[in-house]
Parts: sequence; C-alpha cells; structure tokens
Amino acid sequence: MKAAQSLAGAGVRSGARLVVDVPSRLAGRSFCSRPAVPLIPASSCSSSFTPSHFRRGVHTTPARKSGGAPSNPAMAFPCLDALEDRSQRLHSERQSQSQASSQASAATTSSSSLPGTSVSGPEPSYTSGATLRYHCEKPLRLDWGGVLPEFDIAYETWGTLNADRSNAILLHTGLSASSHAHSTQLNPAPGWWEPFIGPGPGFALDTSKYFVICTNVLGGCYGSTGPSSIDPADGLPYATRFPILTLEDMVRAQFRLLDGLGIDRLYASVGSSMGGMQSLAAGVLFPDRVGKIVSISGCARSHPYSIAMRHTQRQVLMMDPNWNRGFYYDKIPPHAGMKLAREIATVTYRSGPEWEQRFGRRRADPSKPPALCPDFLIETYLDHAGEKFCLTYDPNSLLYVSKAMDLFDLGAAHQERSAQRRRDREAAEAASSTTTVGAGAEAAVCSLTLPDQPYEEQEPSAALPSTPSDTSSASADDGHVASMMPGAPSWQPPEDLVRGLAVLRNHPTLVMGVASDILFPAWQQYEVAEALKMAGNRNVSHCELSEQQSMFGHDTFLLDLKNIGGNVCNFLG
Repeated sequence: MKAAQSLAGAGVRSGARLVVDVPSRLAGRSFCSRPAVPLIPASSCSSSFTPSHFRRGVHTTPARKSGGAPSNPAMAFPCLDALEDRSQRLHSERQSQSQASSQASAATTSSSSLPGTSVSGPEPSYTSGATLRYHCEKPLRLDWGGVLPEFDIAYETWGTLNADRSNAILLHTGLSASSHAHSTQLNPAPGWWEPFIGPGPGFALDTSKYFVICTNVLGGCYGSTGPSSIDPADGLPYATRFPILTLEDMVRAQFRLLDGLGIDRLYASVGSSMGGMQSLAAGVLFPDRVGKIVSISGCARSHPYSIAMRHTQRQVLMMDPNWNRGFYYDKIPPHAGMKLAREIATVTYRSGPEWEQRFGRRRADPSKPPALCPDFLIETYLDHAGEKFCLTYDPNSLLYVSKAMDLFDLGAAHQERSAQRRRDREAAEAASSTTTVGAGAEAAVCSLTLPDQPYEEQEPSAALPSTPSDTSSASADDGHVASMMPGAPSWQPPEDLVRGLAVLRNHPTLVMGVASDILFPAWQQYEVAEALKMAGNRNVSHCELSEQQSMFGHDTFLLDLKNIGGNVCNFLG
C-alpha cells in the first residue's frame, strides 16, 4: 500500500505504464539486451522513496544461473524468413545481372552482343503487357512548379471511334491500376474491369456504341512516364527527382493524348476511386470537352481519414532502408515496405462485415499453437495481398500518385491558388534570361522543410476551418462538428466547393457511393452530388448502395456488376 502511495506521490497513475528515465550512457543500447540489474531492495518501498530509484532495472530480473536451457524455446518466424529469402534472391539476381551487364559491355567492341540483357536491377519490369503509347514532346508544366520536358502515356482502346469522333469515353483508373481494363488482341489477359466492358447493352461500357480509352496515369509505372522512367536530361531514372504531381496534372496529360487522337470532345468521363476524382477534374478543367460525368466511390476533395491512411502507407515504405530516398533502381527495391503498405491499403479497401462473414475468427491451422507471424485467416489474407503486390508496382509511383490524391481539392479557392502559381511561374519564365525549360522551378521544388513547430491539439473553436477552401456553412458553436456532416438537419455542402463545381452545372453527372466503404465513405459522394445541385446542376443522379446491397467496401466498383455496372449502363444510355 505504501509503495502504491509513493508511486502516486511521484506522479505515476495507478495502472499506468512506468516511464523509465534512461541515463545517457545507456541511450544507445537496446532495452532488450542490457545486463540484468538487481531488484530495488524492499526498504526502497517506503514513504521516502523517490523516482530516482526507478532509473534502471525496473523490469529486469537477475539471472539465477547461467549456461542452462531457456525456460521456453525460441519462437519461429517464417514470415521474416520469407522476407529475408526474398532479399537474398533479389541480391543474387542483381549480382547476376551486373555480371551479365559487364559481359555485354565487354562484347560491345565485337560483332556480337547479349540480346535481352537487362541492366535495370532486380526490380520487376513495370508493365501489365503490350499497350499503345503516346509520346508528347511538348513540355508539361505541373501545378507545383515541376516540368516534364517530354512524356509518354500508355493507353489501350476498345470499340470503334465513329466518323465525327463523338463517341469516345475516357475511363480513369484507381491508384495502382494499369491501362489494361479489358483484354485486347495485344494483351488477351483479363483486365481489371473485364466484365464491365464489351459489346452489347448488358455491359456498363458498350463497345458496340462507344470508343473506350483507358490510360496508365502520369506518375505510374505501367508504361506512362513516372519516377522509374528515364530523365532525358541525363539518361538516369528520375527517382525522387521526379516532380510532385496533382491529379489535375494527370488529366492534362490525358487530354494531350486526346489531342493526339483527334478527339475534341468526350461523350463521357468515367472513373472509380481515384478515377472518380479524375473524372470530376476532367470536367472542371475542360468543361467544353466533356459531355457526361460518372464518378464512382470518389470525392471532390480528399478528406483527413483517407489522407492519414495514405500517409501511413508512405511512411512504412519510406522507412524501409532499401528505399534509399528513392534511388534503388540499381539495387534491391524496398519490397518489405511495399508489402506492409499494401497490407494497410487492403484494410481500407474492404469492409468489416464482409471479413466477419468471410474469415471470422478462424485460424489458418487451429491444430498448431498461435504464432506472431500470420496466423488468423484474415492475417494470411493480408499477407498474401502484400506478397502479390510488393514486386509488381514501383514504390516511388505509389508515393507520388498517392500524394497527388491527398492534394486533390476542387474547391474554388484551391483552384485559384493553383492557377495563380501557374501565372507566377509563367511570368518568372518570361522574365528569365535563360531558355531552359522549367527555369526558376528549382526553388519551388527543393525548398521543402518540416514545420517549425510540432503538432499541438487545438481548442474546438480554433480547429474550425479558417481558409476559404475549407469553410463550411455550419455555425461555429459547440455542435459544429455534427452540423458539418451530411445528413445533419442544417448541413449544406461547403460554399467554396459549390463555387468550385459551378462549371459543371450543365453536365449530366452520375455520382455513386457504397455504405460499406470506409476509405471513401458514402457521405463524400453525397457531398459531391449536393454541391453540384446547389451549383445549379439539374441533371445529377446520386446512387448509394446499402450494406445489404454490397458488403465489399471500396472494392465494390470492381466486383458489383449488377449495381455498379447496371447504373452506369443506364446513365450512359
């Protein structure tokens, strides 16, 4: 009792974990490997006891004997064994490729060479198969000051473009998807939206009526220019010298492709997830070139929860030592970080009710004792998802494309700030004496720093949005959080977003959401629909699938042919 009282007097709450003040001479050691320290004597548990007694050895036990067998056998870690085996395999492949590269270099002076030799390192060839390629030699200036002197867009098409080129549909992808939405003659493998595309009225995108185009986004790694591409200035991969992108930059690159195809106006802009965001952006950026808009499980501005989840993925990836600040293309790629990032992402793609039904609390092998490696069925599922992904997508592309999603905001104030940066950039280049493309952009690209002050929790009144792009019509009372959420009696979409979407007032728009989606919750699609209506759009169709209709969460757009496909088909006509 006295000991408890003395702990309370020392500022330690009952039931709280004790914080140990580590002397500087121990600061560099692992807490799991320091030598045992004798226990504090019983006499220390008096009212005169002070916290200084706890500076060492609180959780240690003196060894009673040495050289004997441990109390329990060491745990096995097959998941870590697999990771280490993959690292060793990649290292061996790199060595083999380096040797082959050396032999190829030596053979260049002779009449023979080594066909098919790859010197790109152990990372996979980031392609989903044969695609069409559009090469643009006109520089693309980006929203945040970067520039691409030239770029490629990988794309695939289905159907036939009609005589007046008025039946084209641009299909936008999710974060990590390629242009391979459906099988083609060049690549007969099934695409990521295979059952939704085909000839006839039963398909969401009827290729007997429409000419469907799907691209790999700028910044991706399936044929379009991205961080793994070669910088024409020096012949080396861009890596993290690749400039920061926005979704609007990606859309501008897509419309360069449309220019190259001679398509002045789209019949429709269609997309899901990140593609749903791009579909709206296409209409905002090029209102005269877009007819109908379909946005499925997307949003008009990224919200804190989805930003937080993507930030967490980027952090675990960047903390993998093999990431090497993005310069890993001739080394072992950060496969461990990529695996973990994908597992985190997969948690956000599906729903709890589906997993309860699909996995429950079942273990993979109940006959074996529990393990710290994947043990429950849900753990093995996530582990499998990470394994499949970790060497099939460029880690840097994941960083850049996910960051572009975070930056997305179609509010009027954000659009104006982006336009002003572009005007300032153009003025600076016009005034510059140099003719180098992108002159003056280096300061904007290379001046990133951490905030001067660490995060501090704000008072509720101070936490209210203060910038025009984030201002809600809700009042600043104690109930402002509830009133800012769609469904509340006083809720209205932010005025800034209404103004930002006003350019779409004459565009027929289908907005779809899924109640079981935790990554892009259904209220975000409701916000889009209501903002469009308040902007004067009288042709907005909003559809929300209940949990009874779909338990598949965010991935519903990939799986629900009846509800997703059927609504898209009916809307496009």
